[in-house]
Amino acid sequence: MPVVLYGCETWSLTLREKRRLRVFENEVLRMFGSKRDEITEEWRKLKNEELNNLYCLPNIVQVIKSRRMRWAGHVTRMVESRVVYKVLTGKETTWKTQT
Repeated sequence: MPVVLYGCETWSLTLREKRRLRVFENEVLRMFGSKRDEITEEWRKLKNEELNNLYCLPNIVQVIKSRRMRWAGHVTRMVESRVVYKVLTGKETTWKTQT
């Protein structure tokens, strides 16, 4: 998952992207397990709810939101002269180019 989450602190997620991330996460979790049905004795794929109950991990969207909040906390503690701080607080409206 680290590759998927690289740079997630600066993403803006739409509902479509959130849904696609949840689908991706469920597909990855499904690779690790299937379940034998007690009645028919056949193997079957786990449903989304079963995956969530089995792995009990925060979903990928929650992880992204928490990382974004942590990153915003780092930015607010930065020195006011840093460009990232100025952009986040709205004090930097134009980008200066060096010549």
